[in-house]
Amino acid sequence: MSTTAPHRTPLLSEGSQEVVRATAAAVAANAEAITARFYPSMLTAHPELRRVFNTGNQATGEQSKALAAAVVAYAVQLIDPDAPPFDHVLRRIAHKHISLGIRPDQYTIVGRHLLAAVGEVLGDAVTPEVGAAWDEVYWLFATQLIAEEARLYHLAGVDPAVPVRPYRVVRRVQETAEVVSFVLEPADGEPLPAVQPGQYVSVFADLPDGARQPRQYTVSSARGGTRLQITVRRVRGRDGAPDGQVSSFLHDHVAVGDLLDVSTPAGDVVLDDTDAPLLLASAGAGITPVLSIVEHVARTRPHRQVVVAHADRTAADHALRETVLRAGAELDDFTALAWYEQPEPGDTTSRQGFMDLSEVPLPEGVQVFTCGPLPFMRQVRATLLARGVPASAIRYEVFGPDLWGAAPEPAQQAQPVPRQEARQERVAV
Repeated sequence: MSTTAPHRTPLLSEGSQEVVRATAAAVAANAEAITARFYPSMLTAHPELRRVFNTGNQATGEQSKALAAAVVAYAVQLIDPDAPPFDHVLRRIAHKHISLGIRPDQYTIVGRHLLAAVGEVLGDAVTPEVGAAWDEVYWLFATQLIAEEARLYHLAGVDPAVPVRPYRVVRRVQETAEVVSFVLEPADGEPLPAVQPGQYVSVFADLPDGARQPRQYTVSSARGGTRLQITVRRVRGRDGAPDGQVSSFLHDHVAVGDLLDVSTPAGDVVLDDTDAPLLLASAGAGITPVLSIVEHVARTRPHRQVVVAHADRTAADHALRETVLRAGAELDDFTALAWYEQPEPGDTTSRQGFMDLSEVPLPEGVQVFTCGPLPFMRQVRATLLARGVPASAIRYEVFGPDLWGAAPEPAQQAQPVPRQEARQERVAV
């Protein structure tokens, strides 16, 4: 079989291709500086957009890095036929955008401030020709996103001018000291939208200081068909980062009977409807899509083989454990494995330390879903690739800006890495 990359029809004009090829390295080297300048400028000029962008990821710089990686990766695949395909990154961004109600007119605002930031950072190097070429890159990117988002809005039956619906909290379940589940039902009398296992919703919280902030949470269960559940880990700030605004608000202030504005379900990392065996590898808050997937398989294909592997600090930190086991008990062939950094005394069934899949029996033709911190998922992927699982069979979901999907990952060594805490908040670029 040929390994030559498929031919791609050039999208950039010939003159712009030459300019982008000559300047891509300079833009890439300054990409984070450009996006770090872009966001404050845009949000100062358009404070209404603060209600769309995650201020926590603004504070840590994660959002700037994600945007920088995405724009550079998009530009590179326009000029290099051997560059990695970008379609999956574009789809992922589009799904996040529809959960936030992003509209076509907002791309004009973003483009104006982004290209102004390019000029400010690169200075005299941005000639009229350079500016025009990168303007063309941006609008190709924006046009493809706008088209994909229009398609997704249409399929979901959502008007982007009204991207949310009111949901009432009907149950609140304290899963662990740091994790709470909220069971929500539509408060407008309309049916629950279709939810695919692995998808998420945006929750828009009106905070005590008057700010409105969205965060995206996996639908951890929609088993009954009339309600959906989100499971929220309280985000603790580390290394100078603030505590999660929305997770703290949900934990401390939201009670049964309260209303929350919730988006349509979105997300492209969803379960394929096949009989292929599944390995679900998660860490920390990454357990949330696992429950919805196991419940769906139990309901639709109970003969499908499922292996659940989870890593956490302790059994007490392992949210949804009993719920996943109950759902798994409805399957014909279900295995649950757990790794704890600090197992309970007398625990003879769990494994101590960090997750190690090198010796775990793998069914032939296994399909893999992994969710958790990036170092954890990279380790899972490296181990499974070394065992012969094809890359196409390994899918992942990121909590936070998707820096992995938009940039080439470095070579990985199959060595144990700590199970790091997963931020349970996604962000659009």
